[in-house]
Amino acid sequence: MEQRQQHFLLVTYPAQGHINPALQLAKRLVRTTGSRVTFSTAISGHRRMFPSLAKPEEEVDDGILSFIPYSDGYDDGFNATTDDVSTYMSRIKLVGSRSVSTLLQDLAARDRPVSCIIYTLLLAWAVDVARDHGVPSSLYWIQPATVFSIYYHYFHGYHELITSHGDDPVFTVNLPGLPPLQIGDLPSFFSITNPEHPYYSILASFRELFEMLDREEKSSKPRILMNTFDALETDVIKAIDNMELVAIGPLVPLPPLDGKDSNGIISEGNLFKLDNKGYMEWLDSQPERSVVYVSFGSLSLLKKQQLEEILWGLKESGRPFLWVVRKDNRGEGVELEEGENGMVVEWCSQVKVLSHPSVGCFVTHCGWNSTLESLVCGVPTVGVPQWTDQATNARLAEAWGTGVRGEVNKEGVLEGKELERCLEVAMGEGERGMEIRRKIEMWRERSQEAVREGGSSDRNLRTFVEGIASNK
Repeated sequence: MEQRQQHFLLVTYPAQGHINPALQLAKRLVRTTGSRVTFSTAISGHRRMFPSLAKPEEEVDDGILSFIPYSDGYDDGFNATTDDVSTYMSRIKLVGSRSVSTLLQDLAARDRPVSCIIYTLLLAWAVDVARDHGVPSSLYWIQPATVFSIYYHYFHGYHELITSHGDDPVFTVNLPGLPPLQIGDLPSFFSITNPEHPYYSILASFRELFEMLDREEKSSKPRILMNTFDALETDVIKAIDNMELVAIGPLVPLPPLDGKDSNGIISEGNLFKLDNKGYMEWLDSQPERSVVYVSFGSLSLLKKQQLEEILWGLKESGRPFLWVVRKDNRGEGVELEEGENGMVVEWCSQVKVLSHPSVGCFVTHCGWNSTLESLVCGVPTVGVPQWTDQATNARLAEAWGTGVRGEVNKEGVLEGKELERCLEVAMGEGERGMEIRRKIEMWRERSQEAVREGGSSDRNLRTFVEGIASNK
């Protein structure tokens, strides 16, 4: 690198869905550009990533990638059952700003001045911290470019249209640069209009983010890193002229996942303890493309009825299954039956599972990380979105031809019969199933091509780093 090595401070929200793509970006920056990266999440997330530390705020250094947490005022973690979301969002802005500011000062004092701050969703305050220290900053958008565009238009003229039809999930909205979308395809936060709602502050945080981008646009064209790739969302990426959407994905873990990757860089940032059941050995014993893998991510809590319907549908399908049910989602008193044909685990290495040749379908909540992982691993999906951007992601998977979306009943529950039907569509020998498998294989190749050396995402990331180095 010319002159001083570039040093990125990557600040992320302490949730699994934020930490995963942020960690993969940190690793990619180190590998492909030779930059130094300091990865910073809240102390509560840091201590779960590294449970053996003597002190929860202790630094972890792996050569040119180091991990130093910031305080968000909730060092013991946010408790969804007792803590108030609104209070937390205010607290993380106040305490987080001070803590990250101190971190910047400390790094400079150690002769490791930061060249650029990269921050993930819900942390728009990081821009003010960067500006106070004379450091450039960039948003890392960890959802699809399509969802970024939806939020952009929601806050730029389409708020009233979307809100006024919030009770009609089939009402069609035509947003610039996007295909027609129904209200039910849009991010779930749009349906929150009551300021007393516990998640109203999340939508307010998105509004703050886009207001900040609007202010930034007055002086320079904002460059926003996107965990997607050019071929996947070509038209959407180009549709917003006043912002530069830089596709650098898919940023997902690549097997083998053994705690370290080939460069010795820590490769997993699990906030949950991996189940010690021999699920990989069990997968080894199953026929190729026969297993249904089921996981609803790190946050969704399924109702008792939904757990029962999934279990019924899996058993009726007659296909072997590997089902992730977190420890905190087992309090409903459902007997999760296992046997030769199925295994239930509390947490697992998802990409390692999806990469296994015996896995033939992924029943998913359609979080963006999971959606990208299914593409990279070439596994068809059955989408069962729960909230936030997941309905949009499920709609996208259908549009790309890589999966089928399950239809829920009036109570919002995917019934066992519908799950059985979807599995037959995605895994059966019918025409649509064969087409889904053909499409997922095509997108697998394109996704992997994008991040190879010289691929579109590889070039985009290198250009971004060069721009930081030359202050452009």
